[in-house]
Amino acid sequence: MSIARLCLCAAVLLAGLAAAYAVVGLSRARSVVVGGLVALAGAAAVVCGGAAVLGGRLVVDLPWLLPLFGFRLDLDPLGGLFVAVAGGVVVVAGIYHVGYARGSGRTMQAVLPMFAVALWLVPAASTVATFLLCWELMAFTSLLLVLTEHRQRPAVARAGLWYAVLTHLGLVTILIGLTVFATHAGGSFDELRAVSGELSPAVRSVVFVLTFIGFASKAGIVPLHAWLPRAHPEAPSHVSALMSAAMVNLGAYGIVRVGFDLLGGGPVWWWLLVLALGAISAVYGILQAVVATDLKRMLGWSTTENLGLVLVGIGAAGIFVANGNEVVAGLALVAAFLHVVNHSAFKSVLFLSAGSVLHGTGVRDLDRLGGLRATMPTTTALFGAGALAASALPPGNAFVSEWLLLQSFVHGFSAGGMTSAITMTVAVAAVALTAGLGVATFVKAFGVGFLAKPRSAEAEDAVESPPTMLVGIGVMVAAIAVLSLAPGLLLPSLSGVASNLVGTDTNEVVSGVITVRLEYLVGSMSPLILAVGLLVGCVLVLVVLRAVGGRVRRNTRLWDCGAGPMTARMEYTATSFAEPLQRVFDDVLDPELDVDVTHVAESRYLVDSIEYRRRVPDRIEQRLYGPIVAMVRWWGTMGRRLANGSVHRYLAYGFGSLVVLLVVLAVTR
Repeated sequence: MSIARLCLCAAVLLAGLAAAYAVVGLSRARSVVVGGLVALAGAAAVVCGGAAVLGGRLVVDLPWLLPLFGFRLDLDPLGGLFVAVAGGVVVVAGIYHVGYARGSGRTMQAVLPMFAVALWLVPAASTVATFLLCWELMAFTSLLLVLTEHRQRPAVARAGLWYAVLTHLGLVTILIGLTVFATHAGGSFDELRAVSGELSPAVRSVVFVLTFIGFASKAGIVPLHAWLPRAHPEAPSHVSALMSAAMVNLGAYGIVRVGFDLLGGGPVWWWLLVLALGAISAVYGILQAVVATDLKRMLGWSTTENLGLVLVGIGAAGIFVANGNEVVAGLALVAAFLHVVNHSAFKSVLFLSAGSVLHGTGVRDLDRLGGLRATMPTTTALFGAGALAASALPPGNAFVSEWLLLQSFVHGFSAGGMTSAITMTVAVAAVALTAGLGVATFVKAFGVGFLAKPRSAEAEDAVESPPTMLVGIGVMVAAIAVLSLAPGLLLPSLSGVASNLVGTDTNEVVSGVITVRLEYLVGSMSPLILAVGLLVGCVLVLVVLRAVGGRVRRNTRLWDCGAGPMTARMEYTATSFAEPLQRVFDDVLDPELDVDVTHVAESRYLVDSIEYRRRVPDRIEQRLYGPIVAMVRWWGTMGRRLANGSVHRYLAYGFGSLVVLLVVLAVTR
């Protein structure tokens, strides 16, 4: 038995044991046992996926399990990459679960391992039936987890409804697309690959567009994103991490699997569509994130931004392949894959840290937080590491993947004439804009949420989270450090996966461990040397300041405009921090402002209090989904009028239907 097969069997078995213990085990030890088994299962999945990336192919064929096409797994390097990423997120979520889920109900603890199994089986599926079954298992288990706290908060039920509707509409489009594909070939992916070149361009385009819509909805791409900023904040925090750092990746996986692998590439307009929606999602997502005040909602919008960047890389790779420049295409796809890995790492840290804040304060509104560095120092340090990584600045790990992305755009300017030049220029602008706004977003989250003085009693009385929660986050921070300083350890494997998909003559478009070098192109960069240089520079600045300022420390009051000692009410809040950016992008965000002025009872010329409220709604959701929701509600109202409980009316419906049926039969015979 191969290592990949052995580890996948072990992962599924351990997850099954965890689910079984959650149902029948002792309640006092439930979170410890379930979390431990889930973490071990995740570790086995990491080894399984890593073995597949390195060439250890895994095939499991159970033809008797499903009708028509059977149940078949065939884990290739592409699938192995996504299994390994999901496994890594599951490891830290399992450790975190031990402390976070103490006292939680058995349903959530039983469903969590099954969700993890679905995350591993989707990339391994190799028939249409198997893929759809695993996809539905992933959607159903994640929906149950989102609804875990629906009795405590009405917003959870609303978020679950949005998620259920959009994820199943996405499933329907994927089902139709793959069914159209399978009617021309067969049910296995091998048969689809073999016949894809013989299909007409119209059929190929129908298959790609339908499946792209379904996969884009899972990835949270605009305008199919409406579920993401609702569901991620309302789910338990380690579930949010799994959804945001592992599940949404499978939307990108599906686009690559169908577009590059099963269909073997396509015309330029396919990939222009992918790139355009990716760029819009990246910019719109980070604009919403920078003005958001709910910490977890902000992270949800950040997920839309980062998956948008991944799709920009995938779209650029498709354009380069269509124009015959496979080397640059390989570079763009490597950048997209590396950003998938990096995003999973830092988003896990940020969501789990946000869960730690929620655990310690019961608050996730940044305007009511502040001062947590004194009461939650470890959480503050871990969130700070995640925020630095997400800001795409050196020495963060997102800096490396976005640098590779920009390199592919720069080298692809002349790859396909005027279309490519214009497209790559827009892509560079989108990536640069998102990088700048990303820095502002995470400076706001860290500075307002953790520094300065507490702005509420909950923040003042915050307590640090249990060690198991912090250890789980710390493991992923260590992984971020490795990805930041030595991404070259991963790049050869990613190059091999990308090269197989785009058909380059070499398996290595990016090389180097300390210094990242572009093969066959001009460009190199060393994240380790950059980090050391930054460290040395900071030390030199401190030494110079100490030498110039002397050794005497002076304690003085901060400048307060003569208004007395500074209070928490005089600090920047998340709302006030984002206000200048909101003004700049006012036409896009179109915020709703409301000012209530209350006068004193004795005179209307004297102001007693002023209340200022600002809300930045999702305009795309309002304008696109608002009319649809109104129509569905009208239809529901009409349905209730039709079904009023009268037996006479139901008999009349039956009689009328019978008459219509008989008339139709009489006319059509």
